[in-house]
Amino acid sequence: MADLTRSLFAPRRGDRPTVAVLGLGRFGSGVALELMESDCHVLGVDADAEAVQALNGRLTHVVRADSTDEEAMRQLSVHEMDHVVVAIGGDLADSILTVSLMRRFGTHQLWAKANDDRHGEILRQLGVEHVVHPERDMGRRVAHLVSTSFQDFVEVEPGLAMVRATPPSRLLGRDLRATGLAGERGMRVVAVRSRGTWLYPPSHYVLEPEDTILLVGPTRDVERFLARD
Repeated sequence: MADLTRSLFAPRRGDRPTVAVLGLGRFGSGVALELMESDCHVLGVDADAEAVQALNGRLTHVVRADSTDEEAMRQLSVHEMDHVVVAIGGDLADSILTVSLMRRFGTHQLWAKANDDRHGEILRQLGVEHVVHPERDMGRRVAHLVSTSFQDFVEVEPGLAMVRATPPSRLLGRDLRATGLAGERGMRVVAVRSRGTWLYPPSHYVLEPEDTILLVGPTRDVERFLARD
């Protein structure tokens, strides 16, 4: 088994990246399937037979195994993966033990799901650079969409947002420099959808009623700016 998985998943220089997704619940399976769409080699691992069976034939390889078992993970060549995503949600101890094992492996590109702020803090203390809070982040996103006229909202990191929205009427017929959205206010329109096509607008671009803008800037500043009309 070790030889088989090593030949399948050992990192390939100049080829598609290899990713292990440990935990195949709703979040983990979603990540794994999206990675397949992104042309990655994906190894899915879960201790639950039903979760493994549900993804059989849909990932490069899917295995029933205990992600806290060092020997099992080495047999699957997880320590040689380009990226590892620890997507274990329900069991805090398993999440922490799995992350600790990945850290011992020296995994540099390590992502881990946090159930709450306390869990996230523990993961960061263990040295995980990429801590993901899917439920919290989705809750914030939906709240912004419900309470504003935004078409989409993504907080890139705490305090920095990317918003897709229709330009407020007070900005129409004015170029971006005159609106302060060419970087002067700490916010910038990085793309405009005009007549069905996304483009990267110059500072003299004049906003039209049918345009859609992609605005990046400090979260509160973006919210206040787009709320005014």
